[in-house]
Amino acid sequence: MSYDRTVRLDADFDTAVTAARKALADQGFGILTEIDVKATLKAKLGHDMEDYLILGACNPPLAHQALEADRSIGLLLPCNVVVRRDGDTTLVQALDPGTMVTLTGLPALEPVASDATARLDAALSALSA
Repeated sequence: MSYDRTVRLDADFDTAVTAARKALADQGFGILTEIDVKATLKAKLGHDMEDYLILGACNPPLAHQALEADRSIGLLLPCNVVVRRDGDTTLVQALDPGTMVTLTGLPALEPVASDATARLDAALSALSA
């Protein structure tokens, strides 16, 4: 089962991060959390790795709808978007919102997942345009 939606960009990491933030904002997502995995693993374990950033994106109306359908859905929020280097390119990956429906089996989450998918796909498409 595929659980991601991914675009590959011929852009440097910082440019891709800036573009991803803008594309997400244009679709109504704010960034609630940011985890610099590269810096964290270097600081805690002395491990070197490629640039890797996790953005916790949230669209408040969609989060509200999801929480009204299932209070435990917060375990799957916010929408994680990963920006990471992969060789000479940068990947921008979003967790497929349909995963919420698949994992919970709740039909009430289908419209929320559908709307979130459309918005995330629009954001990812804007990056590769």
